[in-house]
Formats: sequence, structure tokens, C-alpha cells
Amino acid sequence: MNIDADDFTLLGLPRAFALERSQLDAAWKALQAKVHPDRFAAEGAAAQRVAMQWAVRVNEAHQRLKDPLRRAGYLCELGGVPVQSENNTAMPGDFLMQQMQWREALEDAGSAAEVEALSDEVGAQRRARLTRLAGLLDVQAALAPAAQEVRALMFIDRLLEEIDVRLQRYEDAP
Repeated sequence: MNIDADDFTLLGLPRAFALERSQLDAAWKALQAKVHPDRFAAEGAAAQRVAMQWAVRVNEAHQRLKDPLRRAGYLCELGGVPVQSENNTAMPGDFLMQQMQWREALEDAGSAAEVEALSDEVGAQRRARLTRLAGLLDVQAALAPAAQEVRALMFIDRLLEEIDVRLQRYEDAP
């Protein structure tokens, strides 16, 4: 085992966007069982420190790979095309228009039913984009468009969080 291996190699998984969650979790549990610091309790402080580093590294890999957007961004990065979400917010005009329409719809929504309908619409768009992302990464190996798709999905996820906050307000209202 190499602590510097990429997350997929570390966990013994194929380098792909499409991962079975059960396969990922099983690989994580099996590796965690091998490197958990409790297994090295009798071997002294140095062995326990190394085991702790391994356990942290395995947990980081699991966290990154279990989140579809983080996994997609990581695949882009591994392929030499970082997502650069902090400094690259350029998006196609049609996507920006859709974002504005959704945000206006959220602002104008007067009932929980209207907000839930918007949530359904945005959620469907998210699912469609995740499917597209799988094709870009696993079939076409089109990393630049995949990175742009990740950035778009990040916008969508932020909007879905705002929608959830709005729905929570309706649930909390007397």
C-alpha cells in the first residue's frame, strides 16, 4: 500500500465516476480494518502515529469518493483538468438564464407547494446533469466539459440548499 496513491488505487477501485456505493463502502471498511490504530496499540507510539495517518488518509479518500461532485472533480484533477471553482465561474448563457429563472421562481414562490415544485424541477435537472457527467467522464473522457458540468452542478446544489431552507421555513411556520 502506498499512502500517496490516488483514492481509487488506495481503495482498490476502478478509476471511474460510476461507482457502486456498496462497493466503495466495503473497500473502505476492509482497508480501515487493516489500518485502524487500535490494531497497533501494542506496537508503540510510532506505529500508532503511522496507523493514525493511514486511517485519516483512508477516511479522506472515502469521503471524497462517496460524494459524486467531489469524485467528479477529483477525476478531472487526476486527468490534469482541475475544476477551479473558486476562480472559474464562467458558465454558458443558457445555464445562467436558467439559474436566474429558478432564483426568481424561488423568490416569487408563495406557497410550500410552489417551492416543492421548483425543488422537483431543479432536482430533475441535477439528476440529468449527473447522468451527463458520467458519460463525459467514463465514456468520452471529456475532462474539460466534465469540469464545466461539475461547476454547473455546484451552482445547482447551492440553489437546492436555498430551496431546502425555504421549505424548512414553511414547515416551521405555525
